[in-house]
Amino acid sequence: MNYALLASVFVIASCGLVYELIAGTLASYLLGDSVTQFSTVIGTYLFAMGIGSWLSKYLVRGLVARFVQIELMVGLVGGFSAAVLFVAFSSGMAFRPMLYVSVVLVGTLVGLEIPLLLRILRDRLEFRDLVAQVLTLDYIGALAASLAFPLVLVPKVGLVRSALLFGLLNAAVALWSTYIFAPSLGATALLRGQCAVAVCLLVGGVVAADRITEYAEGTMFSDEIILARSSPYQRIVVTRWKDDVRLYLNNHLQFASRDEYRYHEALVHPGLASIATPRRVLVLGGGDGLAVREVLRYPSVESVKLVDLDPEMIRLARNHELFLKLNGGSLNSPKVTVVNEDAFKWLENTTESFDFAIVDLPDPNNYSLGKLYTNVFYRRLKHVLGANGLAVVQSTSPLFARKSFWCIAQTMKSAGLDVTPYHVYVPSFGEWGYVLASSNPYRPPQSLPPGLKYLDTKALPALFEFPVDMAPVPVEVNRLNNQILVQYYEAEWHLVAP
Repeated sequence: MNYALLASVFVIASCGLVYELIAGTLASYLLGDSVTQFSTVIGTYLFAMGIGSWLSKYLVRGLVARFVQIELMVGLVGGFSAAVLFVAFSSGMAFRPMLYVSVVLVGTLVGLEIPLLLRILRDRLEFRDLVAQVLTLDYIGALAASLAFPLVLVPKVGLVRSALLFGLLNAAVALWSTYIFAPSLGATALLRGQCAVAVCLLVGGVVAADRITEYAEGTMFSDEIILARSSPYQRIVVTRWKDDVRLYLNNHLQFASRDEYRYHEALVHPGLASIATPRRVLVLGGGDGLAVREVLRYPSVESVKLVDLDPEMIRLARNHELFLKLNGGSLNSPKVTVVNEDAFKWLENTTESFDFAIVDLPDPNNYSLGKLYTNVFYRRLKHVLGANGLAVVQSTSPLFARKSFWCIAQTMKSAGLDVTPYHVYVPSFGEWGYVLASSNPYRPPQSLPPGLKYLDTKALPALFEFPVDMAPVPVEVNRLNNQILVQYYEAEWHLVAP
């Protein structure tokens, strides 16, 4: 019996941590700024656990029955938390208050569990053995959950179904306890009936998990969702309206097929065409293969190294018919080598040199992305450029995020690079900005590769002219220790968000 109860501690700890991780991940997906979301969710959750532990002293009778009922409440509240929050966000409800109410409820209930279990077991084990074994299993359960969450639960199961499955584990502990403690419980019919109801609700939720997610995302995205995947790094959603296909990563638009050629032609050709005979090209990000498609227009290019964190994005770009139609199978070219690694770490370790580097990373809407826009990152980028090498960085909108754009340019300049900012109008995004950087002054190309849909030598000069409302403004350098760019970005895009 004692071992069975101690095994329950392992399950309880795993469930509690999974609910916490799901809340933090969901907030990060939907609100951005992962550091802030995880920090506030974890802090609130631990505070609520303290409240639960304090409240446990007021439970003095029927401890086993209370323990069973608390397990059921944890299972139901924690199990349905992801589904409720997804639907709340997609329906325009007050997501943030609901997030923290959910975290407080789950944290308080989890805080009640261990003190109650210790009091239930105190007559069965010596105190020192009891505390040692309970806390040891509690920590081991937390470790198991923290490993399973990114490796299995998010990519294979999904947030909504993961929460419900762990809710079922809580309900199973509750039902299990009614049998272990049957002699001291007396009549168990009512408690087992409550367990049966909770299990039925949670099983129903598991069965309906895909439909819940589809409903929520269908409300969030106005167009038909034709693909939705979760990876350990992001939520990938592809939508379609007529012939317009759109890619969203963590709810942020990455491209629209009807005008992505404007973005990618402007990203690649002003820099690459200015190099006489480019042979080695580096692409950081750009896992959709669209930037590589433009690079392969140059016959002199012998090799392209693409560094992208997410293998799932690469699999889609290499195999899914919609991506193949857009990128022309660029990532399947024998010239292309893909490395699935964090660009920041890869730049630190590589000894390779390139004629041209394309930094096509998501906008700096959180601190994990913001590090890829720091002076440290750009110093590393400078080291991989050959003597006459050139780099280009997508740099968000100089109109809607003016400080963010010029902060990126200023940060690159602080890394010892000669910078040349420019911009282009992309209907799906509005005015969008880029920054070219090299050790030598930039000279615009005299010709461009044939077959481009938008860019030509006549359009090039206008890209480098900035009207008054997009002109430079005073900004700080984005450093690892302050991440001022993320603060600029959040403040500016918050003002234009619908």
